[in-house]
Amino acid sequence: MKEFIQEAKAETAVLVALITRQQDERKTKEYLDELEFLAETAGAVTVKRFTQRCEGPNMTTYLGKGKLEEIRQYIEAEEEAEREVGMVIFDDELSAKQLRNIERELKVKILDRTSLILDIFAMRAQTANAKTQVELAQYRYMLPRLQRLWTHLERQGGGSGGGGGKGSVGLRGPGETQLEMDRRIILNRMALLKQRLADIDRQKTTQRQNRGRLIRVALVGYTNVGKSTLINLLSKSEVFAENKLFATLDTTVRKVIIDNLPFLLADTVGFIRKLPTDLVDSFKSTLDETRESDLLIHVVDISHPDFEEQMQVVDRTLADLGCADKPRLIIFNKMDAYSWQEKDPADLSPATKENISLEELQQTWMAKLPGDCIFISARERQNIDALRQLIYDRVRQLHVQKYPYNDFLFQHYEE
Repeated sequence: MKEFIQEAKAETAVLVALITRQQDERKTKEYLDELEFLAETAGAVTVKRFTQRCEGPNMTTYLGKGKLEEIRQYIEAEEEAEREVGMVIFDDELSAKQLRNIERELKVKILDRTSLILDIFAMRAQTANAKTQVELAQYRYMLPRLQRLWTHLERQGGGSGGGGGKGSVGLRGPGETQLEMDRRIILNRMALLKQRLADIDRQKTTQRQNRGRLIRVALVGYTNVGKSTLINLLSKSEVFAENKLFATLDTTVRKVIIDNLPFLLADTVGFIRKLPTDLVDSFKSTLDETRESDLLIHVVDISHPDFEEQMQVVDRTLADLGCADKPRLIIFNKMDAYSWQEKDPADLSPATKENISLEELQQTWMAKLPGDCIFISARERQNIDALRQLIYDRVRQLHVQKYPYNDFLFQHYEE
């Protein structure tokens, strides 16, 4: 029983981020909140946060020497109190040199935002397609960082025997040989995975071609905004939905019928700030569902304090995928969880976004996006009938344009 309790004990984590001119204190706090949510999704418990104000990350250690020493002293103090710190997680991607130097100083497991996201993806991957995409992304991340895995051999690299010189240090001997072997093995494995993904992509393309003359609709949005809950509601199916980041990795496609109109609805992987390029490249076949859709439904978590920046992240990712010009509906979800603070009449300071009521927000966005946005709560089923009508109108319009002679729409009988 005691062993079971020890195994079940969650790993502890310390979070680290920088406050710079481009990323102020408020934004850094939001990024750390998201990083803590990522760590929680991966199964770690955050025990401490560290931030440092500077112009930018240090090229060799990311942080300044003083801050790194402060973190080291904290870790040692926790170990003396028998509260071992399992890992230190950095909010930005670290280079191989930074990883090696930080590990040498702190002597604990070091992760960056990219490796943490990859770890969650590996944990969430269910199908062969998702597992292959995650493995390829992991190898792409690992390849430039191989050197740090072989630091125990760096002293064994021999010289040329004739005086050597700076150029020969570390270029010969077992360390370099092992590095080259590992690099070759990884490159061969990556080539195999790419071929496997190409085969899966061809199969998926064939599947998409065989879906008949139906309009394709894709749900897109930031991670954890309620896309899977929404597809369950509209299609009356059971897609895995959980209040954790990246609960859905595989694209789920369901046939939905609203009134007399059938169409295909796809639930895609959620986007996130600082999404690693390797992941976007590896998940291209999954994102093809977005590229080949006729209509995008952008789901937004209106209760999130930074929902507008999340919308910008999604817009940028869609632009990278070449989907910026596709017809789009915006659904502001989780209106039941929206909270605001009414401003005191005696307070003469300018109103902030925390002082805006849901009614004011609705008027603002509905004026900005006439007919193209709606406020709902998928969990509480608020405004769902209006949502169905909006989707019906837009999909029917696209259907008539794309298939003008299609008699697939069954006759609508009035009672």
